[in-house]
Amino acid sequence: MRIDLGYEIAYDCPQATPMLLMLRVHPSHAAALLTPDFLHSDPAVDVDTYLDGFGNLCSRVTAPAGIFRMYANASIEVSDAADAYAPEAAQSPVERLPADALVYLLGSRYCETDKLSERAWALFGHTPTGWARVQAICDYTHRAIRFDYMKARATKSACETLAEGVGVCRDFAHVAVALCRCMNIPARYCTGYLGDIGVPRDPAPMDFSAWFEAYLGGQWYTFDARHNRPRIGRVLMGRGRDAADVPLSNSFGHTTLKSFRVWTDAAA
Repeated sequence: MRIDLGYEIAYDCPQATPMLLMLRVHPSHAAALLTPDFLHSDPAVDVDTYLDGFGNLCSRVTAPAGIFRMYANASIEVSDAADAYAPEAAQSPVERLPADALVYLLGSRYCETDKLSERAWALFGHTPTGWARVQAICDYTHRAIRFDYMKARATKSACETLAEGVGVCRDFAHVAVALCRCMNIPARYCTGYLGDIGVPRDPAPMDFSAWFEAYLGGQWYTFDARHNRPRIGRVLMGRGRDAADVPLSNSFGHTTLKSFRVWTDAAA
């Protein structure tokens, strides 16, 4: 299945401002790109790219003073299958986990495992381990939080989301990630494109999406506590401990977001 995707984002910069951007398709999907997803800008600036410590493709730019517009338009070939379903996937004992999965058991900026551990064990300590436990965490998170795009807040943590009972996709992911880690299941935060493919079209303006991956049965599986159903056409951009590791942009100076548009469409 071919998906056409891209974005157009504009900032107002009062002065020249260095920026770190994570707007490229993840390197694991590079071979599937039919056309490159190069970052273009107006005014044109030099773009330096590098891989961060989590294997994500990042871009460095210095935005000039004034309106700075970034855009990309690409096509990618992806499977038309929904997210994998593996109810037999077992939970690995901590002592048998690979070393590179251990960091995804630890608390992080938005996933306060120390504050949520007692609550998690009270909620899920009786559930079967493995896939069923992760699904129970997704079910709970899906019920406990009401989606509201207008309630987005860049500083909101998993604990704050549960206390407020409302959030956006990143908040659903943070809560589920934190609860999985409390139950000794490695979980990592993901961000990327997720269009309305195979589901009714959402009338709200499209945004990038957040979901998570849990380590079960010796591999990473995709889960989505916000939608809580297998979806078609995810295109990964970045993975990390939480949203602090995979921000779309980090500006080292004051900027004002002026416009934001994202598209993800299955090609006819």
